[in-house]
Amino acid sequence: MSRMVRRFEVLLPLRFNDGTPVPEAAVAGTLIEFEERFGAVSCETQTIRGHWRADGHSYRDDLIRVFVDVPDAPESREYFVACKERLKTRFQQLDIWMTTYLIEVL
Repeated sequence: MSRMVRRFEVLLPLRFNDGTPVPEAAVAGTLIEFEERFGAVSCETQTIRGHWRADGHSYRDDLIRVFVDVPDAPESREYFVACKERLKTRFQQLDIWMTTYLIEVL
């Protein structure tokens, strides 16, 4: 039997916008927060390289991809909308890239 759930993917930076390394505790704390809230979290530890511009500045990111499969419910979306703001502060970022889509779990 299959079921539909919503996947939220978050690209977490390994460096602050000024280039200094993010403490491992910030990443670990985020993973623990997701696990405690939803019962599971997954993370790809290979480095994803990001290049982007904002307000005339060029930025280079080293990122990891974190994903959480949750019920497709308004409460899940509300949680991640609020979470994005917390993560921007925690990781000292102008933005945190977060995407979501429906998936079918077999």
